[in-house]
Amino acid sequence: MAIVIKVSEEFTKTPGARHKTDGNFSGEQFLQELLKPKYEAAIAGSTNLIVDLDGGYGYATSFLEESFGGLARDVGISDVQKNVSFVSEDEPGLVDEIEKYIANAKNKLPKVGKNA
Repeated sequence: MAIVIKVSEEFTKTPGARHKTDGNFSGEQFLQELLKPKYEAAIAGSTNLIVDLDGGYGYATSFLEESFGGLARDVGISDVQKNVSFVSEDEPGLVDEIEKYIANAKNKLPKVGKNA
């Protein structure tokens, strides 16, 4: 049985920007506190991870890239493509956008800001 993350219920209905220094509910926070641990649990359990994006109030591109591109940079593009799927009836275009961020996640992005 797959592991499911419902972002709007388990994280927030109002995702923020890229880094924790940018404010609350950042892509970096989501990646570290929820996405990567659930991904690792799915892999350990020989199952897939499903990310349900519905129920929120929109996603900044920086949040999506940091979260899902960041996961791909951490564990490998092909592993994410094989083991993670995305659901969005509210905004079906989000799935294509996220898949592009994963496919293009070749290098770590440099941190910017006060705490870089």
